[in-house]
Amino acid sequence: MLSLAQNGVVVLLVVVAALALFLAIDKVWPWDKRHPHNDVTGWQLGILGTTYAVILGFMLYAVWTEFDTATQNVEMEANSLTNLYRLAEGLPEASRIEVQKLARTYAEQVIQNDWPEMEQGRTPVGSVGLASKMQRVLISVPDASKSAVLAQDHAMTELSTMTTCRRTRLLENALSLPTVLWFVLIMGGVLVIISSCMFGSQNRFLHGVQVVFFSLLVALALLATADINRPFRGSVRVGNDAFVRALENMR
Repeated sequence: MLSLAQNGVVVLLVVVAALALFLAIDKVWPWDKRHPHNDVTGWQLGILGTTYAVILGFMLYAVWTEFDTATQNVEMEANSLTNLYRLAEGLPEASRIEVQKLARTYAEQVIQNDWPEMEQGRTPVGSVGLASKMQRVLISVPDASKSAVLAQDHAMTELSTMTTCRRTRLLENALSLPTVLWFVLIMGGVLVIISSCMFGSQNRFLHGVQVVFFSLLVALALLATADINRPFRGSVRVGNDAFVRALENMR
């Protein structure tokens, strides 16, 4: 994913390319010869612009919804881990020590390894073994009091929720918008920018400013979609703050 500086360079290149296209069209096809066709180009620009705005708005809403879902899923995973740590207080001494130690190690593993690997587009595997170890410890809790059995049952529920959230997190890290949708978004942006350049206006300066603003808006919207589309990468991403807080609470 691109950094903020790289995003700025991409936006600048798109605006410069749109302005260069406008100047090239104006030189080859002067405004006075385009002006009689404004009723056609204006209708074309209106239809293309409206259709593209609907598609782009829907895509941006979809990726933002997925980003928000990923944030809530991370919070739920960290909360389940914290609840598991606290429920271990009701287990026999040996099991309690082992479960709480594994819970702290899990949080440290997620912070130190999972997040850096997800930011690089890789699938983390280290925390899988820790979740399995916690499950084995909980299953092998020796016969104890009724309260210990109740704590064991609730701890297994929280562990199940945590592992489900972890699988969801890894899935969200791997998924992205299909290539065909990116083709539609990029080609739609190119078409509407070309259509805006074809409009015939006597005031070339004002027309050029409008083309710049239009291309700027399209570039910003596409970059925002691309950045949010990968919730654990890029300049806008889901952080590991929930696990940092969980680790602080466990300590």
